[in-house]
Parts: sequence; structure tokens; C-alpha cells
Amino acid sequence: MISRRNIALTAAGLLSANAVNAQEKPVAPAGGPVEAPLVRDYPAPGFKPSWRKPQINRQMAQDFVIYAHSDIDLVKKMLDKEPGLINATIDWGGGDWESALSGASHMGDRAIVMLLLERGARPDIFCAAMLGQLEFVKSMLMLQPKLIDAKGPHGFSLHFHAQVGGDASKPVLDYLQSIRKLDLKPIPFLKKP
Repeated sequence: MISRRNIALTAAGLLSANAVNAQEKPVAPAGGPVEAPLVRDYPAPGFKPSWRKPQINRQMAQDFVIYAHSDIDLVKKMLDKEPGLINATIDWGGGDWESALSGASHMGDRAIVMLLLERGARPDIFCAAMLGQLEFVKSMLMLQPKLIDAKGPHGFSLHFHAQVGGDASKPVLDYLQSIRKLDLKPIPFLKKP
């Protein structure tokens, strides 16, 4: 026969085991990210960073990257408030990293791209393709030819970035097509001249 005391102890044990398991498995807040657990199968680095300044708020960085897709006024306002946002990146999940510059670049928004570059954003091959910077793109592809297959945020290709750049980036698109011909689809959000 099981005593009431044994039932109570068993129930308490099950509840505490569930509480421990709940702590081990992160639960996503409504619509929010969950950081993947870390299990090191390699030695921890010997270097320990000194955290002298607080990190930029993740939500603020996320908002900044989102606004950089289309709202130049909010981009300016946020940069004036926190200049450190200029190179902030967000992992949308599974290593899909995006910065404000990369968001503005794949949207083909030259005004926001130029503002970000003026404020110190680090240009990359995707931004250069969208801006029509043929020599930059050529030199990067000479350095590493496999970059022709590189994917930017959300999997957008170099060809896509050159395509959203419009007429100014047509020479880049033609060059990329001469290396690897892709079947280009119309882009629904492209602004028509």
C-alpha cells in the first residue's frame, strides 16, 4: 500500500523534475527568438572579453534593421540616438544574419544605403551589386570566384541585389549573368520608373 506521504513526495519530485526540464528548454516569448542551447564540443577560448560597456538592446537593434528596409526618417532618428546601431546585426534564425545595410540593399533603397554608408556602415559585395559598383564586384569575385554563389540575408543572391538596383546596377547584373546565367524573376516590390 502506498502512503499519502509517499504520494506527496513522488508528486513533489515530479514537479521539481519538470521545473528543471522547463529551465533547460528555453521557451520563446510570443513571437520572439529563442537562443539555441550551447553544448561545447571544443575547448572554451582562453581569452575572456571584458564587457566594459553594455550591449545595445536587442529589440532596438531589431527595430533598426527592420526600419532600414524602408523608413529613412526613423533610421536617422535611431542613429542619432544610438550611433552604435550602424553595424548591428540580427539573426532571424538559423544563422540568417541581417544588418540595416543589408536590409536596405536587398530592398534597393539607395537613399537609406547611402545614409548608412555615410554614417560608417561596412559595405559588402551585396551592397556593391545593388549600387552598381562593377569594379568592386569584379575585384571581390577575382579574389574568390565562389562568391558568385554567395547568399545574403534571407538567401538573396548577388543577381537579386543587382536586379533591385535597377538601371544603375544593370552593368553589374550583366556581368554576373555572363559568369552564371540565372533565370531572373520579376521582383514584386521593385519600384517602377
